[in-house]
Amino acid sequence: MENEVDIAKLIHRGGVLRDVDGKTPQEIYKKVCSMIDLPDGMTADQVYNALCAREEVLSTAVGNGIALPHARTPIMKEESEQRIIVVYLKNPIDMKAPDERPVTVLFVLLTHNSQVHLKVLSALAGLFRDSDFRKALEMQVDEATLSSLIKRLA
Repeated sequence: MENEVDIAKLIHRGGVLRDVDGKTPQEIYKKVCSMIDLPDGMTADQVYNALCAREEVLSTAVGNGIALPHARTPIMKEESEQRIIVVYLKNPIDMKAPDERPVTVLFVLLTHNSQVHLKVLSALAGLFRDSDFRKALEMQVDEATLSSLIKRLA
């Protein structure tokens, strides 16, 4: 498992947020950044600015109602600080997804280096291809249910 990333562990570290309200990605990011625990020395504004800067380059929506907001460059200083925050939106928003579906769930990726970031994206892409996983996201399942589903599919 050394070459793999533990998505369930990263989600456990980041947490699951429900009913996050906002009409734009920026509004959502502002709320998310104010709700999450961050490592010492990192501010909500730093994370917010990094997420917004990346979103300005190209939408992080990937289709099937899912978006993967992340910074353009790794933002976490230590490997142990990496996390994924799962954000269920109160109302779907348009994030210019390739399939034109509104986004209902975000996986906010906060990683330590580019290699880990790419591994996380690859692992998530595999999960998103699974219809049971997508249905679970639509049902806005809790962290424990997500974790057991991830472990079953891994």
